[in-house]
Amino acid sequence: MEDVTTQTTDHAPGVLLKKRRKGIYILPNLFTLAALFGGFYAIVMAINGRFDLAAIGVFSAMVLDSLDGRVARMTNTQSAFGEQMDSLSDMVSFGAAPALIAYVWALKGLGRWGWIAAFVYCACAALRLARFNVNTAVVDKRYFQGLPSPAAAALVAGFIWVANDLGSAGPQWAWPMFVMCLYAGLTMVTNVPFYSFKDIQMKRSVPFVVIVLIAIGIAVINIDPPIVMFGLFVVYGLSGYSIYFWRKTKGIPTSVISTSTDEPDERGLHK
Repeated sequence: MEDVTTQTTDHAPGVLLKKRRKGIYILPNLFTLAALFGGFYAIVMAINGRFDLAAIGVFSAMVLDSLDGRVARMTNTQSAFGEQMDSLSDMVSFGAAPALIAYVWALKGLGRWGWIAAFVYCACAALRLARFNVNTAVVDKRYFQGLPSPAAAALVAGFIWVANDLGSAGPQWAWPMFVMCLYAGLTMVTNVPFYSFKDIQMKRSVPFVVIVLIAIGIAVINIDPPIVMFGLFVVYGLSGYSIYFWRKTKGIPTSVISTSTDEPDERGLHK
């Protein structure tokens, strides 16, 4: 039975009004839940020693995470609930999952240094997501402030995927994995600008050659998916520093904060 309430207004006293029940949009949150499952699946596979499937789970979560926001905007189903759900899903799939996979795969053999590296990565992912949420309104949409968490997860999971594909055991890659976790984690919380690709309009028409290049790209990835995809994210993981130093040499502001410095909450962000 639906709830009703009696309200008296200036125009119609005593009118019965129905309370509007708040609901949750199904479509975008299905993609978010699927991305969350990808992260959870990755953790389970790592515990079971299937590190190839664990890496695939993280990359699958990346694809699904990139779709939920686009689906919400295309169907006009954005909501505060969806934003919070997306952040929590990202923390599991791109924060906790890569850290745990890296620890089980290689870092465990380093003792306290191993879990410290895993924790630094996990903590930086949480800090990066929190900063992203509070700075959404002031950051230049063309760039991310620091390495985005999905790309950081791709560096860690991709490294494991490549090594596992080559038949290498995790313990022999302990120190390189240690360095990779620290690099990916700390780069997430820097102010280095990384191109976001958000200014690319999917609805615009493109020259025919663009479609040909996309087909060639898909073919190249299928030659050796672990190496090609990891290579792409290594290039992206270094690109932010290239943009930063290029702007420095040209005298262009390196900050991605796009508004004024008058507000107290924004002081110190423009560096």
